[in-house]
Amino acid sequence: QARPLTRYLPIRKEDFNLRLHIESSGHNVDTCYHIILTEKMCKGYLVKMGGKIKSWKKRWFVFDRMKRTLSYYVDKHETKLKGVVYFQAIEEVYYDHLRSAAKSPNPALTFCVKTHDRLYYMVAPSAEAMRIWMDVIVTGAEGYTQFMN
Repeated sequence: QARPLTRYLPIRKEDFNLRLHIESSGHNVDTCYHIILTEKMCKGYLVKMGGKIKSWKKRWFVFDRMKRTLSYYVDKHETKLKGVVYFQAIEEVYYDHLRSAAKSPNPALTFCVKTHDRLYYMVAPSAEAMRIWMDVIVTGAEGYTQFMN
């Protein structure tokens, strides 16, 4: 079994500053108004494809390094939780270059989060937001550590 093409290893350090890491990777977070990024969290709207019914819905995503979860809600009030992806289930994060997402509202901004039991297709509001989200989620991708010795 080949190791997935994830660029970075999950980062488990307690004092890890997510925002500094993303900025040091060359992203200008201040100009990307689609995303709220702090030391421990990343929040913002993404459009995701449903698991059973393949419709695309806008969801408010919360990447939380303290809880080690990527949760999504109906909206940014974070009252109606729709789903949770645990870091230990995330195997890889990649750009949908094969255009495998069925009828994506914006194929150029579609990326994938692969977990043990599901492939999530997400569409970011901008190219920069997509790159930031991918780099953010990769820092929590603990599900492929079985590939490491």
